[in-house]
Amino acid sequence: MNDHYKLGKTIEDIQEGDSLSLTEAIDDSQLMLYLGMTKDTNPLNLLPDYAKQTHFKKPVIPSGILMNIMLAAVSKHLPGAGSHVVNISSNFIEPVYHDETITFHFEVIKIDKMKGVVTISVEATKKQDEDNNRIIDAVIMVRPPQLVVEEEEGGILNESSE
Repeated sequence: MNDHYKLGKTIEDIQEGDSLSLTEAIDDSQLMLYLGMTKDTNPLNLLPDYAKQTHFKKPVIPSGILMNIMLAAVSKHLPGAGSHVVNISSNFIEPVYHDETITFHFEVIKIDKMKGVVTISVEATKKQDEDNNRIIDAVIMVRPPQLVVEEEEGGILNESSE
């Protein structure tokens, strides 16, 4: 393995109750990068005059950006590098508007060693909301990093014999 990469936690290193909190401010440059990459031209995300005519009243951040923040946190932090998301279920309860700051809370709620997956609950709130009303509920199933033992003629290779 390349020495520049530090793998995240393996399933053996994870415990129910492990948690992570992170706060993200979504600015216009992130929004424009996302919209350009996805070729999303939804006027609800871009045009204040259009958004004023909707029940939102102002442009909203695409749910895909919020989803990507959650998935990146799994890849970077819990379980971390080398993990693979196998399922995600999410409920976007309230819209997120431009220049709002969101706090995400991640917690390991289940470990299935037989299937090799960890289930993580995610709740998000707007930082400026003193009542901490949830704006996102999600459940992410992740396969934590796992090194594969390779077989070779006449024996088994492991990390120390490579």
